[in-house]
This record gives sequence, C-alpha cells and structure tokens, in this order.
Amino acid sequence: MTSIKKSTPDTSPANVSASNGAEKHTPMMIQYLRIKADYPTTLVFYRMGDFYELFFDDAEKASRLMGITLTQRGSSNGTPIKMAGIPFHSADQYLGKLIKLGESVAICEQIGDPATSKGPVERKVVRVITPGTLTDSDLLPEKSDRPLLAVHVVSHKQRKSVTVGLAWLSMASGALNIMEFSADGSLLDSRLKQELERISPAEILLGDTQNDAFMHILPGKATTVPDWHFDLPSGQKALLDQLSVATLDGFGAAGLTAAIGAGGALLRYAQSTQGKGLQHVRALTVESENEFIGLDAATRRNLELTETIRTQDTSALAPTLFSLLDHCRTAMGSRLLRHWLHHARRDQQVARARHAAVNALMRTDACSGLSTTLAAVPDIERITTRIALLSARPRDLAGLRAGLQQLGSLRAYVAMCSGDADAPLLLTLQHALATPGECLDLLERAILLEPAAMVRDGGVIARGFDADLDELRGLSENAGQFLIDLELRERARTGIANLRVEYNKVHGFYIEVTHGQTDKVPDDYRRRQTLKNAERYITPELKAFEDKALSAQERALTREKFLYERLLQDLAPHITTLQDIAHALAQLDTLVALADHAARNNWCAPQLVAEPSILIEQGRHPVVENQIERFIANDCAFSAERKLLLITGPNMGGKSTFMRQVALITLLAYVGSFVPARSAVIGPIDRIFTRIGAADDLAGGRSTFMVEMTESAAILNNATENSLVLMDEVGRGTSTFDGLALAWAIAKHLIETTRSFTLFATHYFELTQLPEIHASASNVHLSAVEHKDSIVFLHAVQAGPASQSYGLQVAQLAGVPPAVIRAARKHLSALEAHSVQSTPQFDLFNAPVSDDDEIEDAHHQGASDPAAHAVAEALADIDPDALTPREALAALYHLKQLGSNA
Repeated sequence: MTSIKKSTPDTSPANVSASNGAEKHTPMMIQYLRIKADYPTTLVFYRMGDFYELFFDDAEKASRLMGITLTQRGSSNGTPIKMAGIPFHSADQYLGKLIKLGESVAICEQIGDPATSKGPVERKVVRVITPGTLTDSDLLPEKSDRPLLAVHVVSHKQRKSVTVGLAWLSMASGALNIMEFSADGSLLDSRLKQELERISPAEILLGDTQNDAFMHILPGKATTVPDWHFDLPSGQKALLDQLSVATLDGFGAAGLTAAIGAGGALLRYAQSTQGKGLQHVRALTVESENEFIGLDAATRRNLELTETIRTQDTSALAPTLFSLLDHCRTAMGSRLLRHWLHHARRDQQVARARHAAVNALMRTDACSGLSTTLAAVPDIERITTRIALLSARPRDLAGLRAGLQQLGSLRAYVAMCSGDADAPLLLTLQHALATPGECLDLLERAILLEPAAMVRDGGVIARGFDADLDELRGLSENAGQFLIDLELRERARTGIANLRVEYNKVHGFYIEVTHGQTDKVPDDYRRRQTLKNAERYITPELKAFEDKALSAQERALTREKFLYERLLQDLAPHITTLQDIAHALAQLDTLVALADHAARNNWCAPQLVAEPSILIEQGRHPVVENQIERFIANDCAFSAERKLLLITGPNMGGKSTFMRQVALITLLAYVGSFVPARSAVIGPIDRIFTRIGAADDLAGGRSTFMVEMTESAAILNNATENSLVLMDEVGRGTSTFDGLALAWAIAKHLIETTRSFTLFATHYFELTQLPEIHASASNVHLSAVEHKDSIVFLHAVQAGPASQSYGLQVAQLAGVPPAVIRAARKHLSALEAHSVQSTPQFDLFNAPVSDDDEIEDAHHQGASDPAAHAVAEALADIDPDALTPREALAALYHLKQLGSNA
C-alpha cells in the first residue's frame, strides 16, 4: 500500500526536514528535503537542467527498478548524497516502467527564473503520476481504461450489515461514476470482489482505518488517505463544485451518503495529483446494482471475456471473446467494446437498439466505407482530456483536426443506414457527429499541417495565425536577404561602392567603410569600431533590425509557446462537444465491428422476449469455432417448464464448450451483438454464474475443493429464477460419496429453490435419475463412439444420459502408459461386477450407501477358483497390439498350459 502527502514526514536521514540541522545542508538539499517531506513514499523526479534527479533512498530504489546508474556526489548533513538521473526528454519510458510496477512519481519542475534567482531556482511539484491518474498516451494501454476507485464502507451495528460506497473516475476520459450497495459481513468480500472485477481499477483509495480490513482483497493497489477525506459534507460540496450544480438529485444520487463520501475523496485525490482542476469531468453517472447482468470474478474468468483462464495474453495464440470481436478501427471503439462485454445491460431495449443498428449496417453494406474512414480518426476522447488538463501536445491537436475533418464523411455513411426507422440509434449517432465548425476552424488556422512533436522545438503554429510570430519568423529566416537589400540601398544612397554590411558575434551587425570613403558617410551613421583600414558604423535602421534579429528565434519560441497555451484555453469551451463526439465515434466504431464480424461469420440477430426462456438452435462457441476446422453446432432449450439440463458424457466430449457457448450467446445477445447460431430466443436474464474447472487459492489458504464450494455457495445464495447457472463436475474434489451427495443436494436446490436456468455437467451417473423425480430437469449427453481401444468424440448434444464416461480411453489418448491402462481396465471390470452383484439398481435417494473400502475389500477377496483366476490374470496382461508374432505364439502356449491345469 502507498500513501501521498502524509502529515507526518519520514524521519530517515535522507528525508529529514529542512528545519532539523538546516545549517548543515546545502541550499539545494534544503529545498529538496522540504519538497520530499510532503511525498515520503513517492519517488520525486527533481528537475535539474536537462535531467530529473533522484536522491538518497529514491535514487537507490529507482536504480534498482529502472536499471539506471547509481552515483554518489558529496554529502549533506553528513549523509552521502546518492543520486540517479534520467534525461527529461526521455522521461516517459522510465515513468511507464515505474507505473507498471505500481509506483507513483511526483514531478518537481523549475518554476523560477534562473537569471533572477538568488540561490536555488524555485521548484514545486506540478503533478503526481499514479497508476490510477494517467492521461499520457505513452503511459496508458490503448484498448483499456485504468480507473481510479475510492471505497468507503459504513457499518450498521444494529442491522449487522454494511453499506459500501464506490466512486470511480477514468482520468483519461473524464467519466465519473458512483454506486452503493448493502451486504452483511459474511458476503461483503465476495460482493466487493465482484465489483472490483467489473470496474478493474488501477488504483484504489481507502481511509486510514479501513486499509487493514481490505488488504487481502486489494493486494498492491491500495492507496491510503485520511479518513476525513470521505466526510459526507465535504464530499457533497466537492461533487457540486465539480459539476457546477446546486443539487445531486438530478443525477439520481439522493441518499447515497457512502458513495458521495467516496466521490469527494476521489476528486480531492485526483485534483491533488494533477495540480489543477479537472475541466473534463463534467457529468456524473449513478449506477445501480440491478442495471447490468451480474458476472462475478469466476464467471468473467471462466468465460474468457477479455483474459484467458491461464494468462492475461490476448494474442492470437490465446484468443478471448474481446480479441475475437475487436475489429474496431479506433482505440475509443475498442475500449467501449471491452466495456460492453463486462457491462451488458439487463434492459432489453438497449440491446434491441444495438441489434437494429447492426442489422441496418449489414443491410446497406456501409461497413467497409465506415471502417476505412474511422481508421483516420485518432483517440479524440483522450486528446480532449489532455486539452482540458493543458497537457495536449501539438500532434494531438493535429490529430484532432484530422479526426474532425472526417465527420462529414462519417455522417454521410451513417445517413445511408439511419434512414431506416428501425435503427433510431444510428440516427442519434448521425446527429451527434455534427462537425464543430468553430473548433475545427480554430485548429485549421492555428496548427501547421505537420507540427513539431513538442512546443519547445518550435514549428507548431501555422503561418498567418499571428502577425507578430510571422514577423519574428521572418526576421530569423530572412536576415541574409535583409542585409543584402540594405547593402544595396546604402551603396546607392551614399555613393560608396565598396560599402559592406556584415555581422560577427562580438560586435553584431555593422556597416564597414574604408578610410578613404569616410567623408561620404551620412549623418545618421554612428561609429561602432575603428580598424586600421576601415571604420565600422551602425544606423538606427540596422540597430532596430539587430535588436529584432538577434533575439528573433528565442522570441519566436516564446511567442509560439504563449500562443499554444492560449489555444488550449480557447479550446476549453469545446470540451463537452468533443467528448460527445468521441462517445458517438466509439459507439459507431463498435457497432461497425460487430456488424462486420456478424457478416463474415454468419451470425444471426437474437430475439429478446419477456417470457422466461433460452432457445438456441444450432448454437456455436464464438471463439472455438474460429480455432478448429469444423465445429459441431448444438441446440439448447430452456423454458419455464424446463429449467435444468443434466449433461453427461466423456471427458473431452465437449460438455464445457457446450455450456460456455450457451452462456456466451446469452451474454452477446444482451451486449447488443448478433450471435453464433441459426436462431436464438432469450428471455430476461439477471446474472450468469459459472462453477467450472479446478483451481486452488494457496495465497488465500483455500484448497481446490474449498474454492469449488465457495463458488457453489455464491451461486446458491445469489442465483434467482432469471439467472443462468453453469455447474461443471461439482463434488469431484472430495471422496466419491461425499461428492455425490453434495452434487445431488446442489442440483436439487437449483431445481426446487432457485429455479435458475442450469446446465449441470457431471460424471455421477446416479444423478441421471433426477429427471424421473423433477419434471423441470432433463438428461442430455455428449456422444462418442469407441473404435478398438480408442474413442471418437462426436461433440453432438443428444437427449438422454450417456452410457459411459470413456475415462480410460481419454487417459490412453493423454499418453498414460499401457500397463497402467490395462491395470485400470481390469480393476474397473471388478468394480462393475461387484456393483451389479451387490446393488442391481442403485437408488440415489433411498439406497443405503456403502463405503469405498468395502468395494475394494470385495475385489481383493477375488474369485474362488485359483486356476481360472490365473488364466484371467494372464489374459489381462496381454496387449495384442504390442506383441510380435513370436511373443503371441509363446503367449498362446502359456494360456493353453494354464487351461490344462484348470
């Protein structure tokens, strides 16, 4: 955990305050230590000339983290001064590395004038860069947000519950959100984890007294601030001031005391890191618990929405749903697509509007033109933020200009589609993409076609924008021609044929006349220097030119910097308009990407209905179908009368794929995408739960089975009749009969109590009796056929239970040694024989349960005939496929001998 600006500074020798032994420190170190005392746990980049320097402990840490050289120069107050530095012009690459490591950096710049300063130049921290407050394009991931989140938990002792207030801000876009939820103490951790997984913050603010309680949930991401930062009155005032409103009721925030307190702490922290106001934060979104389809952390991971189960790689080698659908041509569109996948709205009208827009885009075949035009649009959303924070660079503004110039073409393409009354969303986007004429005109007049990367380099402001700048540039660029013209004029005026106008660094500009011609010198010539053979003069005109020319370049850079800063201020009134345009572009880009993918992969428009149902005909897994040559499509039918499908079949037969594809098709339908199926009719869905796979949590002290039961408990406690539940191999992490009993009880609860739409995969064949007792349950299986000792998976879902699991055949495919397979097959035969003799019909609900040890003991007692047993043993040890002809003949003689003995 980290904190900034603590009231009690670090008292280590390197960070001793300037008042303690100040007379023993150099003036520079007094200044540095005073600044460092305000940022004891933050790396301070202290500007010295063309370098950012770090001192003492900061230098050691930075040297270790960034791989830069650690040096030592002199001492201060008896402490050796350890130093490490980086060039200021290449700071971004070092900052990026530190931020990825979770560090925060305070940028300390020179704000005084070195020419007039007595002692060290005045410096101050102008910005604190933290993982959650990034706006620089070089430091941010292009296709995802890194929001800052504040968490405020208010306990209610009488009710034995807590209210959790959340506020989060994407600094790079200006999107500010708050929400509140209540939970009892036992469910707080899981509920908070679910929201953290959804929001995915880069940095989390906690009060001093709450950090210990949540450290296990927020490893490495928490920053502590004083508890009073979460005070309700100050939080409300901060939000009102930021949004320039008199009440928060209009945003739907009435009564959200915990969330408002979190919002106040969030704004205070964000403003302190930027060193200025947040002009781009102009709206507040209040989210509710029931607004989105609920996806807990396990579900997001198991469905591989934006990250694979094993890694965070989204490359072609590890595809995710996001990487599959991301045909967006702008970073804004990619970020919005990612957001939609994690925030599918329960409101069917939202998804229907997107379906209609995708359909219209596909019908008019406008996707190609839109995609090409969108490729020329930069990240307007983040550029707008940098304009608001006065940190936009010249090429940001040139890119913004180019993007705004594309709006006309985009509107024309959208108009081709939005004429259809069935696609009102496209009509809305068409209006939102209106070109902001005043803003675009300002950019076209002010910025060169290809400006320099940095204002300090000059060459940013266009010619004709400012007369003074043009004059200064003219003086600097045309000095040679001016001198030639002046020389010609003066020769004609004075009649001195050998008069020369020249320049040197010592005396500047001058007119040189030989001694024999000095009597022709006009009265306005003033002697500047006498030489052996000539006199040098200066005139008022030449002096005026000299004053301008010698400082023209420096003055031009100063003027250009002034004009650029004024330009950023002049663009400030357009921030809201630019944000609206950016949001419309992101929506359009995302819809075009979805339409493009649907057209190329034969996806269909889903139908969302009010009746409880999930009816999928010939559904396919969206990711897997792109990874294999031929995908077997399958149906899935849920209704109010058919709520649980009990899925049996072999390992590797496709049970998990089938289950996941049903969940992904359902989610995609609510995202607003077309779906990989022949048809899909889907009713109301409030949550999607998954309990798939085996994984432990050793750091949290939880075994694989404990994780399995924790996830199962979350489903049983939170699922409703409108939830979709995926349960895969529940109970396999413990003994056979414990697991069977648990699986039966969990399935029974899902059928009778929660009544969720449930896909329940199991190898416990005893559970296939459930449909005989509960009409809302049905058996289906993934088919396979056996060929010799191998197995062929058909991946087709068929009615009824599976006949067997084919576990030994799968083990053989996995490379388990043949001897082990033979031993397992022999033992399986004995177990099955014993089971038939002892319990001809196993009744899951009424039969007495025997211990595993009794089965094992019965097997070891063996058959009563030793000779017959010897023949059986010999036959079991023979692997015909592995024998040579000679070995086969020898084995046959051996069997005959055993048979004669019998």
